[in-house]
Amino acid sequence: MQIESRFCSHRLAALLISLIFWSGLPGPGHAQEELRIATSYKLMTLDPHYANLNENTSLLSHIYERLVYQDDRLDLKPGLAVSWRAVSDRQWEFKLRENVRFHDGSPLTADDVVYTIERIRDFLKSPSGGFRSYVTGIESVSAPDPLTVLIETDGAVPNLPLFFSSIFVMNRPAKGFETTEDLNAGHPPNGTGPYRFESWSSGESLRLAGNDDYWDGKPAWSKVTFRVIENPAARVAALSTGEVDVADAIPARDVASLKERGARVASVGAARVNFVQFDVARDTLPGVTDKSGEPIANPFKNPLVRRALTLATDRGILVDKILAGYGTAAAQVFPNGLPGTSAKLLPEAPNYDEAKMLLAKAGFPDGFNLILAGPAGRYPGDGESLQAIAQSWARIGVKVQPAAAPFSVFNTKRAAGGYGVWYGGTSGEAVDIVLHTLLASPDPERGTGALNFGKYRNEAFDAMLARAESIAVGPERNAALAQATELVMADQPIIPLYHFHHIVGYGSRIGSYVLHPRGWTTAMQTLPAME
Repeated sequence: MQIESRFCSHRLAALLISLIFWSGLPGPGHAQEELRIATSYKLMTLDPHYANLNENTSLLSHIYERLVYQDDRLDLKPGLAVSWRAVSDRQWEFKLRENVRFHDGSPLTADDVVYTIERIRDFLKSPSGGFRSYVTGIESVSAPDPLTVLIETDGAVPNLPLFFSSIFVMNRPAKGFETTEDLNAGHPPNGTGPYRFESWSSGESLRLAGNDDYWDGKPAWSKVTFRVIENPAARVAALSTGEVDVADAIPARDVASLKERGARVASVGAARVNFVQFDVARDTLPGVTDKSGEPIANPFKNPLVRRALTLATDRGILVDKILAGYGTAAAQVFPNGLPGTSAKLLPEAPNYDEAKMLLAKAGFPDGFNLILAGPAGRYPGDGESLQAIAQSWARIGVKVQPAAAPFSVFNTKRAAGGYGVWYGGTSGEAVDIVLHTLLASPDPERGTGALNFGKYRNEAFDAMLARAESIAVGPERNAALAQATELVMADQPIIPLYHFHHIVGYGSRIGSYVLHPRGWTTAMQTLPAME
């Protein structure tokens, strides 16, 4: 995830501060020519509800919009909904913005929101759960009038507006539900956003045209082309030669050379975490053996082993050397200071002697062998991080074979149980969303644990998280989330590594580029240079 508000000229400064992305930012009086963006994000589908991945939510935010958006402090602001209120513990009312139209000219009404929720909750079958966890608590949704949505929940859901900051609103078709196959086959996506869909070539490009009838004013660019360039060096080269105007996910090592060539760079700390995750459920694991190469019982079921590997991980090398300082060492899922984080959880320096003692106590005095899997080119420093972790763990007798693969290959194999331990990353709208998805016990009915591929289960943590989620947004909720985080991090189901910084480079045709901690790459964040 990955919104929208056009401000009059006297509030332009406030716009740049608050980084409001979901509508077109004001241009210099008329739309500019084509904006060319080199992105690491490979759009997987044109279905806005199929996969809750940054590449989809970032790129499709040009076409679709949400009821609510998050600013740079992750606070909620009006989007397609101008207001919302809890009528009771089990009922919410959302008031829609007037005079909003879909790209086909039809007006946005409450019935479209009803359709959106029902499509996610009752119809769509995403292999990873998609956005279903956001709507599982909704018992019924109705439209008392064209601009009012009334939602009944099966219990208290104090965080419901936050959930809607992740869900794109679709237009209700004449009958039935639109399928993912229909959307991917070229059925034109029909949203309310500042840009209209023109064409999509999977893995190669996405072409958009400015929506001159956009409710919040004409967007800044008449055309936008996203070129998928997965190789970081190739993205840097494309920006350096002027083939593109913007390039995302710039490696920290290339910042200095880009500046020398006249490009400018923007960066912001990411509201996300990169981590090592363990399979703690199966009795034996692929790629995990003794020193002679024979399979062994799953060592990660033992918390002493997980703790040993945590103590043998040098986060300083990852942040200072691999990320060149464009990152923060992690001890929890979000950077310290954001709502719901714990001030007590701080990154530890490696302690190899203690790690060795813990391994010996767990029955592995000589260590063991493993394959550490991870994606290649998806996150800043991902391949190098695998190598650095391997070198650190070798110091306590754990021999690591790094195995990097393209994200699509890695993601498929991870979901199929092809790995025993792996490097990954995730982001979310708030701390509780990440905890709910990454560390809560897998439960399709409740929508928890969609990214808990290690099948970790902790009933005490589940109960603490559920209690925190039942509290209204505010200090009490934040304190409860911090306590739940402290409990689960003590058990080490993952090793938090770092919160990397998003880095974007841009050329002379761009006046400024505003970044959001969620890491989206959009035309709405890109202001043309003034002539």
